[in-house]
Amino acid sequence: MLRIYNTLTRRVEEFTPLTPGIVKSYFCGPTVYDYTHLGHVRAYVAFDFIKRYMMLKGYDFIHVQNITDLDDKIIKRARDEGKSWREIADYYTRDYLEVLKALNIEVNIHPRVTDHIKEIIGFIERLIDKGYAYVAPSGSVYFDVSTFSDYGKLSGRRRAEEWRQEEEFLAEKKNPFDFALWKAAKPGEPWWESPWGRGRPGWHIECSVMSTRYLGTQFDIHGGGQDLIFPHHENEIAIAEAALGVKPWVRYWVHVGYLTIGGEKMSKSLGNVVYAREALRKWGAEVLRLWIFSAHYRRQLELNDTAIGRARDLYNRLVLAANTLMKIVRESEPSHYLRDEEVKVLRTLDSIATRFYESMDNDFNTPKALTAVHDLTTVVFRDIEPRPSFSTALRALQLLRTFNRVLGVLDRVLAEAPPVEREIVEKLIDLIIRVRTELRKRREYDISDWIRAELGRLGIKVLDYREGSKWVWQP
Repeated sequence: MLRIYNTLTRRVEEFTPLTPGIVKSYFCGPTVYDYTHLGHVRAYVAFDFIKRYMMLKGYDFIHVQNITDLDDKIIKRARDEGKSWREIADYYTRDYLEVLKALNIEVNIHPRVTDHIKEIIGFIERLIDKGYAYVAPSGSVYFDVSTFSDYGKLSGRRRAEEWRQEEEFLAEKKNPFDFALWKAAKPGEPWWESPWGRGRPGWHIECSVMSTRYLGTQFDIHGGGQDLIFPHHENEIAIAEAALGVKPWVRYWVHVGYLTIGGEKMSKSLGNVVYAREALRKWGAEVLRLWIFSAHYRRQLELNDTAIGRARDLYNRLVLAANTLMKIVRESEPSHYLRDEEVKVLRTLDSIATRFYESMDNDFNTPKALTAVHDLTTVVFRDIEPRPSFSTALRALQLLRTFNRVLGVLDRVLAEAPPVEREIVEKLIDLIIRVRTELRKRREYDISDWIRAELGRLGIKVLDYREGSKWVWQP
């Protein structure tokens, strides 16, 4: 039974989708005015683990993730750099999409705000007609928070002094905590025609509109960083439930914890931002994914060399385990009778699989699930590799493939080369190993050590035992 923490109810609940077998989800994407940074990466990858595990459980998962390609920050950056807002948005959108591809994240639908102006205007008209929004003298349109009695149910902020929204034209608002749905055009800014004059959408309404357009008037999961709970997600709920007349608009709200450096949240104002493309060059996507998997998605994740080092060591160990198991499976023959020690290994593997599933079923507890992954590699090198067995190696390899459907770090390793090509390469390596064995018998250790080192540089690890030498592919 899959259970998930719901920010809306503040408790862990059994997950039941609106439509059996189908999960409809929306995750808040970037405002594309700068390069994607590791704080974004943490959120996107953490949600990718959630999606992948639900797909492993058999759900058909629909993932919508917006791109905010029009915003005050985009306009400011364009002005500062002497470019058009569209140039800025397109440039940083490409960076964002390249980062997702490198991180092995697939999104079904990537809607952009500027492609949905017509739908946004229609939503605002509905809110005005229902008495939830009003047109100010400037031509801006505001949501009247005082008309929505449930405001504050997501964040718990119910006192009026806590609701203040940082918006322009405070003087023309009915209440200081009302927020903009439509911003009247200013000189030099992009605009669209509307019933209230030229202008552009406010921030919060875009997600309410685009999620509803692609997922329907109610859907299962809405996610984002914890910093979006208030005011963004709170305002989204007010907009959608007021316009659509449904409760709850979203069944489960999922929020990812902050990324910290030296105990402080990653922030441009603090100057501690690490950009994604730099991190990918330095550590690689697989190491970053394993590092993010090591922390529960709702907890803070600290960036430091120790944590990254552990993730790198695990990745190397997983690659070595995968290559070891594939080699054993290729070279071994199925047996009609299993030895007692083989049966014991199979039972251990079943226990590891159970612990992985139980951990992920409990609100996606990735740190505990990672313990099961570590235990699998221990079994491979302690029990299977020294005493090769087709049955145990095949079961461990199947389990590793299952885990990788969530981890997403071994796709290239597990995609084997064409049989003929691989067979020729492996025969050549076997020949080199036999030559090296003869050199060792003749006590020509300098040459044999040199051969071992050169094979290592080619990604081939040589293992010397009393009864002879073996080799496996390594990272």
